[in-house]
Amino acid sequence: MRLRGRKGIRESLEQQSDLVILEPGQYKGKWASLFGNDKPIHVEFGMGKGQFISQMSYRNQDVNFIGVDMYDELIRRASEKGRNAWAADGVTTPPNLKLALMNIENVEDVFESGEIERIYLNFSDPWPKNRHARRRLTHPRFLEKYSAILNERGQIHFKTDSVTLFEFSLNAFSDFGLQMTNISLDLHRDGLNEEFVMTEYETKFVNQGINIHRCEVIVGQEALSEYKKERLEKYSK
Repeated sequence: MRLRGRKGIRESLEQQSDLVILEPGQYKGKWASLFGNDKPIHVEFGMGKGQFISQMSYRNQDVNFIGVDMYDELIRRASEKGRNAWAADGVTTPPNLKLALMNIENVEDVFESGEIERIYLNFSDPWPKNRHARRRLTHPRFLEKYSAILNERGQIHFKTDSVTLFEFSLNAFSDFGLQMTNISLDLHRDGLNEEFVMTEYETKFVNQGINIHRCEVIVGQEALSEYKKERLEKYSK
């Protein structure tokens, strides 16, 4: 992926230490302290231009959010969207949002075991060729990394427009022994589902009539126990 960024982009990011984290490894095990509270921490891996994570931070102020990407230019664009999402309230720095420049390969160097409650994977690169399967963010080697950093209430929320990636991912989740729920092959079949914040790609694909596939994956034991209890109650009525 090649991005044409503005001149002086790194300098711009360095001046946004209130929002942008250029060396996230220093906060491993300390993210709660950085936010200054013990609210749940949700992370989007591969946030792109940041529309999703910015809107999520504004809509859910009882949660701390971290947007992750490996490109300076995308961090810059996300910083603009993050600030704009809160601008109407006169807030210049979103209090519950951080943007981290990092390669997802290195998640275990940035997050401590059990430090994260939820991971969002939105429209990740499908890497359609079989020889590139290990690069898919739902490959078992990544699922192992996610499972290590997710806490007892941990979940993965996954969205894609790619049928092949969705099929691959469902099989990967199953093979990894993870419980899936709220599986949808066409998230917006009845019109835009206002319950979910949309990404830039999602808006584009929906306008083109492309189906959006989504599922939630339960990782943490507390979350799994709660899920089983809810299902037992539902089907015993």
